[in-house]
Amino acid sequence: MKLLLAVLILSMNIFAQEPQRPAPIPLWPAGAPLAQGNLPEDIPTLSLYHPPEDKATGAAIVVCPGGGYRALADHEGHAVAVWLNSIGVTAAVLKYRLGPRYRHPAMMNDALRAIRTVRANAGEWKIDPARIGIMGFSAGGHLASTAATHFDEGNPQSNDPVEKASSRPDVLILGYPVITMTDPYAHRGSRQHLLGDDPKPELIDYLSNEKQVTYRTPPTFFFHTQDDSAVPVENSLLFAAALRREQVSYELHVYSNGRHGVGLAQNDPALATWPRLLENWLRARGFLNRRQASEHRAPSTPGAKSKEYRPPPAAAAQ
Repeated sequence: MKLLLAVLILSMNIFAQEPQRPAPIPLWPAGAPLAQGNLPEDIPTLSLYHPPEDKATGAAIVVCPGGGYRALADHEGHAVAVWLNSIGVTAAVLKYRLGPRYRHPAMMNDALRAIRTVRANAGEWKIDPARIGIMGFSAGGHLASTAATHFDEGNPQSNDPVEKASSRPDVLILGYPVITMTDPYAHRGSRQHLLGDDPKPELIDYLSNEKQVTYRTPPTFFFHTQDDSAVPVENSLLFAAALRREQVSYELHVYSNGRHGVGLAQNDPALATWPRLLENWLRARGFLNRRQASEHRAPSTPGAKSKEYRPPPAAAAQ
């Protein structure tokens, strides 16, 4: 009897410690652009995880799980959000639309809308609009790097207050990301589900994000493993070279060993160091400190415009 009671108490404690999953928030309450129906897979959403009030820093990060643009890996969403909460960061896990039902630009639109949504609701959600980042793993890393290289400053003429907000992330965080759509280092499954079977060369270049970096691409933290057999480490190396060329601050960690898709890597003593390295990087940038919220933003030239989304002819069609 005592043993049964002890097991019951332990089970209750474990259940109590499991963070509750928040209700998803549709990105477009009236329906998403290019939506092909009203099924769950047609409705991109954000799940908002708030840190405890005594830890909250006011920073927020949109989290894009990976899955080859055909699925969403839960361990790269929920678990990462819970960890971000532990360092005082509000996490917004993005459920974006997937192939083969959807193609570009639906996924990019979802990511940019997610950043705008967090920024437009910053006051209500107790978030600093100058400290909103985006984070992605694997194909979700491609989506995050797409947002970081294809953002705009918003549309001041829009009747939708969300669309008036900038979609530029203040930091970019990537785990073993897909970056290029160009052979020989492209992840072909991600490319197929994003762009279809026979994408035009200009569309491949447009979404090879190492070719889209500018001086306004946000500071970037990323990690990869040298022996990643699914997404070659050259994806990260190409992006690092592009950031260096444009004099954008970055921190890249390449681990010798480790499989693809490790998430927080809690079972790998070496790879499990990356979350602490990320925390240190965010803290050093002032991202976790309200008083330094705006000190590290990329400079903006008066009158200059960021790159707006202007798809090549093949990009506009699903």
